[in-house]
Amino acid sequence: MYCAWLFRVATVSLVLLLSAKGDLGGNEPHVSGTVGDATPGRAARIDPEELEAFLQKFFDERMRELHIPGAVFVLVQDGKISFKKGYGYANLNGQAPVDPDKTLFWVASVTKLVTATAVMQLVERGLLNVDESVNKYLRDFRLDESRFSPVTIRHLLTHTSGLDGKEIGMAARTAADVMPLGKYVAQRMPRRALPPGDVIMYSNYGYALAGHLVEAVTTQSYAQYVRENILTPLEMRHSTIQQPLPRDLIGDLAVGYEFNDNAFQPVRDTFLHDLPAGGLVATGTDMARFMIAHLELGRYGNVRILNQGTALEMHRQQFTQHPRLPGRTFGFNERLAHGVRAIEHGGDLSGYASLLFLLPAERVGFFVACNNDVPRFREELLDAFLDHYYPVAPPPIFHPPGGFKNRAAHFAGRYRYNRYARFGLEKLLTPFSEFHVTADSDGALTVRYPAGFGDFRKPFQITEVEPLLFQRSDDAGYVAFRQDDHGRVTHMFGSFFGPTVFEKLAWYETATIQALLLGFFLMVFSLTILAWPIGYLLRRWRGPSSRPMQRWPLARVIAGAVAALNLFFVVTFVLLLLRVLREGAGEFNFGVPPAVVALLYIPLISTVLTLPLPVFAAMVWKRRCWSLPGRVHYTLVAMTAIGFLPFLHYWNLLGFQF
Repeated sequence: MYCAWLFRVATVSLVLLLSAKGDLGGNEPHVSGTVGDATPGRAARIDPEELEAFLQKFFDERMRELHIPGAVFVLVQDGKISFKKGYGYANLNGQAPVDPDKTLFWVASVTKLVTATAVMQLVERGLLNVDESVNKYLRDFRLDESRFSPVTIRHLLTHTSGLDGKEIGMAARTAADVMPLGKYVAQRMPRRALPPGDVIMYSNYGYALAGHLVEAVTTQSYAQYVRENILTPLEMRHSTIQQPLPRDLIGDLAVGYEFNDNAFQPVRDTFLHDLPAGGLVATGTDMARFMIAHLELGRYGNVRILNQGTALEMHRQQFTQHPRLPGRTFGFNERLAHGVRAIEHGGDLSGYASLLFLLPAERVGFFVACNNDVPRFREELLDAFLDHYYPVAPPPIFHPPGGFKNRAAHFAGRYRYNRYARFGLEKLLTPFSEFHVTADSDGALTVRYPAGFGDFRKPFQITEVEPLLFQRSDDAGYVAFRQDDHGRVTHMFGSFFGPTVFEKLAWYETATIQALLLGFFLMVFSLTILAWPIGYLLRRWRGPSSRPMQRWPLARVIAGAVAALNLFFVVTFVLLLLRVLREGAGEFNFGVPPAVVALLYIPLISTVLTLPLPVFAAMVWKRRCWSLPGRVHYTLVAMTAIGFLPFLHYWNLLGFQF
């Protein structure tokens, strides 16, 4: 799942320099003095009995409210499993209860932590270098380097590769249809959209490619390497990254559900092509062992999966957009809240949601998973957990500095979450990721989430505390902005759902303007289809005109065909998308439905027919065809059809871009 920043802090540069020198295997690597540092540990431990009472109340209320069939929660502290419990049902039909030792959940993107761990093991062995170009290790294909500088492993692990979003077709319907990882990353390679190392932009493909590098330098499959070097040493015997699931485990997989029309519907089986980005299936207890290994800096009992120095390096902030904001480590997101520094990663897959959350300085961590993809559940749990065990006083209230009220309008506008497909069909989803920043009368700014977030994410105010740095009123840290060389605000940065970046939209790119444009196109095309047949009937009813005019019917036939094709395409495409999404947004995980592919031929045909329309418009004026209103109408239709082409191009609807 980001945009560009104004600068890199000196401490991050120092980390990069040390890493480039290979300082990944020592006992005490340098720790920078930024927000990425660990906070001093607290003496108080979490009491398991008190935790159980706290969780029971939360799970009883929120699982019922959010339609969660089953969930698991495990807490580790001081190198041991302190608490584990299952809630609800793994399978509603059989009423099988969730068992933390036995019930399997897809952990989805939490798998990226396993992939990052595998990569860092190979860095320890000298088989990989985080600052080496990815192309050095690839055999059968290469990332394009004609436009931007090389992508390194560091870029992949911190989501700063600049690779475009490309999520369609990440899964198969059957295990037999799953592509080998090397074939998948070669055939589904996205275009390079942004310079590497400049901004965070979440990329599933980037982690799939990182997993393929494991294969490239070990000659083992990714799944085999992970099993032998991570799962087996950590005694994660009831977990797998194998597809299909082994026969002895398949019966323990929690059924994933969606809640539609007041009923739970099981989701269809998913077989991922990009296993390193989201393919781990695990129990709560096994994930506890993985957490212990990281909290104990690479050690689990008498086994070590990482050297201490490597684990510290993996947990350290490797990239941030601003020294006051959380950033990315090798694999983890940072979270700075409640006076503590956490590293974490969430996961979402159709029917499943999860979160792995660590407080390294406290030697405390928890893992939660459920069998309905409701991210709100884990976020509310995390907020409640931190409020309960790490309460802090609210921050002081800041007031806008003098003169900011006059500058507030520069920051106001619409901002788009930058994890989107610039060159693919998925761009159609971007209107649902717009954040709205408005200038208030008191000089502060208000940030509003997209409508789809409902009441869970409420608007909040931000107040400038430094140039381009703002404090949030909801005690959730800071928001920063970036300007270009001309002083125009171009980006907004913050921790909205992890370290997040937003691009400021030009006025014509906003969902409102795009919707108005689409409405105008549809109106003209609709009126054209209606007006010309009605006009023909009226002329027949009135009889021959006393003033002969050239008719030139071919021009009208082609323009009418363009209007009909465009109108049919838009209406049918929208209805088809709504039907597909109603059946489950995960449908696009398996690729573009054949009906959508067939519809995409229509804009190509329409484009060919549109190109001569301006010539026809000039000719009807030159030859004085039809009446004056007729010529004006025809010109309007021609110009509208021409204007519709860049609209289609902007939304990647010309051709088969997926």
